[in-house]
Amino acid sequence: MVLGLPAAVNRTKTFQGAVCVLNSLQYKSSASERLHVRQENPGLQLQNMHGFLQRTGITVNELDKLNVIHVTGTKGKGSTCAFTERVLRGYGFKTGFYSSPHLVHVRERIRLNGRPISEQLFCKYFWETYEQLEDTKDNRGGSMPFYFQLLTLMAFHVFLQERVDVAVIEVGIGGQYDCTNIIRKPWVCGITSLELDHCSLLGDTLEKIAWQKAGIFKPGVPAFTVRQKAGPLRVLLHRAEDIRCPLWVCPELDQYETLVGPVHLGLTGEHQRSNASLALQLSNSWLQRHRARETGDDLSLALPSCRPGSQAAIFQPSSAMLEGKLSAGDRLVGTEPEVELRFCHLLPGWSSHHRQHAGLCQLVQTGNDAQR
Repeated sequence: MVLGLPAAVNRTKTFQGAVCVLNSLQYKSSASERLHVRQENPGLQLQNMHGFLQRTGITVNELDKLNVIHVTGTKGKGSTCAFTERVLRGYGFKTGFYSSPHLVHVRERIRLNGRPISEQLFCKYFWETYEQLEDTKDNRGGSMPFYFQLLTLMAFHVFLQERVDVAVIEVGIGGQYDCTNIIRKPWVCGITSLELDHCSLLGDTLEKIAWQKAGIFKPGVPAFTVRQKAGPLRVLLHRAEDIRCPLWVCPELDQYETLVGPVHLGLTGEHQRSNASLALQLSNSWLQRHRARETGDDLSLALPSCRPGSQAAIFQPSSAMLEGKLSAGDRLVGTEPEVELRFCHLLPGWSSHHRQHAGLCQLVQTGNDAQR
């Protein structure tokens, strides 16, 4: 409940009321207290998510229907997810995209076909999710999810109700114990560049952080990572082997250019080339599995033919991968002399790193005007 407001007002099902209630779910304990709890019992947050999910009326089996692409890492998670979503949207699939944090408004975290959900849809799905949890809390010791947990539950609800073909899910923090790791059968997983981050929670070395990030690996589910330093890469490979998850290292984007010519990205920075290469592998793997399911082929045939632990195969990107459709009427330019990956029209999931890019607001206006 929102402090100082009666219950009747809290249940006023408006968009602003939803935002007010959501903000009331921010942590009320101090940062040091929260850190202590998570250090003492790092799996508690994920454990609680199972109970919250059940209370919303969603089963773990239903999450399997979302055909998830699950992405973690330190730098470039949002960009990689956005690149991947844009490619698959270019193929005509209905996409869901869950990312964090938001830049301007909370609706940016949950996207349908590249656009933040409207105030109307946010209001509808928020109250459906929240009231299920509120009405069952007395039988669960009064427990309610925190801010990020509720948004994650709401995103699952939105994507299931809206019947997306694919849900691109960005991990919040780490991987092993993250709320989003309640997903048990993603179609493909990705790990972006690893650096020291959230050391108090994830560990003070790249190897410890790699162990946490690799927690999203699932048995038999293909996974891809960008090139990493030797230490953390060894950890990723060992964890993949232990989990029986086939893991490949993405080729450099330069290697695709031998097939398609110069590749120009709309986001600056050499790291974006690694993100784009990972996005190509993720989207290609997802498409291979989709085709196998549609034709009734053995899903194992959708796995890359090269040996796990090695470099992933370089393939000829389709015109839809290279261009993507900016709108329903846009033509593809894959046959022009210089083929471009027009990722400049994407809106990455926002992180502190993305906010440093000049011209980012133009991307917001150009490619992702919010629905009214």
